[in-house]
Amino acid sequence: MRHNKNFNHLGRKKAHRDALLANMTISLIMHKRIFTTLAKAKALRMYAEPLINRAKEDSMNNRRLVFAYLQNKEAVTELFREISTKIAERNGGYTRILKTGNRLGDNAKMCMIELVDYNENLLKEKEAKKEGRTRRSRRGGQKAAAAVEAPAAVEAEKELPAAEPEKEA
Repeated sequence: MRHNKNFNHLGRKKAHRDALLANMTISLIMHKRIFTTLAKAKALRMYAEPLINRAKEDSMNNRRLVFAYLQNKEAVTELFREISTKIAERNGGYTRILKTGNRLGDNAKMCMIELVDYNENLLKEKEAKKEGRTRRSRRGGQKAAAAVEAPAAVEAEKELPAAEPEKEA
């Protein structure tokens, strides 16, 4: 029985699976974004995020623990120097999985897994959306319609002072 054994074995023995996930983690750290199948990306997220979390505190013990998993000095150095500064205030969720469709050959679900703080395009879009936010109501349709149809007329009305009504004696 396999009660409470909730990780994907990926059709591999333990040594093969560990080597695969370590190599994928090294690639993710070095390139910040990799394309893979959805099942491998979900398994990679469970493997890589605890290692990335260790990089928040730069100690000899944490470096040795991460190196024991990755066996790559360049990746460990990159993780503790570059990535740890960007993720210092983040509490978790260091990776993002974006589905890209199915592979042509075998119709496998493909995706892109990336480090969250390294997608500059998505960060710029997020800031731009916040700046251009307006609130529109359903009411006032006549004013809104007039503004859309004749913006020059609306501008002219704003510039002219309103005529004062005559008082009767």
